[in-house]
Amino acid sequence: MSHNTFGHLFRLTTWGESHGPCIGCVVDGCPPGIEITAEEIQVFLDKRRPGQSRYTTQRKEPDAVRIVSGVFEDEATGKPVTTGAPISLIIENVDQRSKDYSQIKDTFRPGHADFTYIEKYGLRDYRGGGRSSARETAMRVAAGAIARKVVPGLNVRAALVQMGPHEINRDNWDWAEVDNNPFFSPDHESVQGWASYLDGIRKQGSSCGAIVEVVAEGVPAGLGAPVYGKLDQDIASGLMSINAVKGVEIGAGMDAAALTGEENADEIRIGEDGKPLFLSNNAGGILGGISSGQPVVARFAVKPTSSILTPRKTIDAKGNETEISTKGRHDPCVGIRAVPIGEAMVALAIADHYLRHRAQTGKG
Repeated sequence: MSHNTFGHLFRLTTWGESHGPCIGCVVDGCPPGIEITAEEIQVFLDKRRPGQSRYTTQRKEPDAVRIVSGVFEDEATGKPVTTGAPISLIIENVDQRSKDYSQIKDTFRPGHADFTYIEKYGLRDYRGGGRSSARETAMRVAAGAIARKVVPGLNVRAALVQMGPHEINRDNWDWAEVDNNPFFSPDHESVQGWASYLDGIRKQGSSCGAIVEVVAEGVPAGLGAPVYGKLDQDIASGLMSINAVKGVEIGAGMDAAALTGEENADEIRIGEDGKPLFLSNNAGGILGGISSGQPVVARFAVKPTSSILTPRKTIDAKGNETEISTKGRHDPCVGIRAVPIGEAMVALAIADHYLRHRAQTGKG
């Protein structure tokens, strides 16, 4: 199985399966001299960690990360810093229940990758989906914590802006609210309604989708390159690689199709500091594939979790028609835990482009 690596100069390679003994990654291309500790990485992993509320899978994984290479104590400061060598990170799996999947090992779950994995590889790890499981994304979050430190002043944040058909009120947007509720919502008024809605979904044994918005501030102008190295192209690629993501948009995105040229164009003036000042940001901080210095804004849509209790028509490995009901511990809305994953993928793409820009132009 190839294609387990993301990035060009700042490269992430992940390994491991959902029900294997552990998962891990190698971060290659990280510049030397960057202070990093396991505790700093753990902060972001704790946001993604399962079992923190009744609205996520009840699989109990501490997701305790260990740094096993690429970091050494700086003699001048006594603090751990990157050496420039590959950074290896590892997380032990401690709460697998493979028996939950034994009854469906020969049956294809609709909406899952069971059928396509068999078609491509001739076999599949039925224990939680193996390599196709979102368990792999924990390592993206870990690597994203390092990527954030590569670009000086970079701040990447994300929030859930829609659950099922229910959107937030953007007039209530408050970043401080995001970490105060189990949904990562920036709108405090949405929380009670979302809780009631998801409780109903969960009790039905069903699931719902969501939309996550990622905002990266402190992105220097000039990152990205035409024609096949556009920053938004790689951000979209990274976000689309997240499990269950079925749509990505940058800036105004799909809504731009309904705007006129006058409405969509981000007009420019000179600010009080003598620098260009954009009057709007429909472009999402990226023009011609190159960052403008504005906040980079991306959204992605996450489909409803395919593991549901409601019986669905399917076939088995022998070609027999049958029905399947998926039991076990699953997220009723996988979009909730996708929030820190989206942050990580945007951070990884920006860090990679920052190093590529520095290598080509000497700036950075």
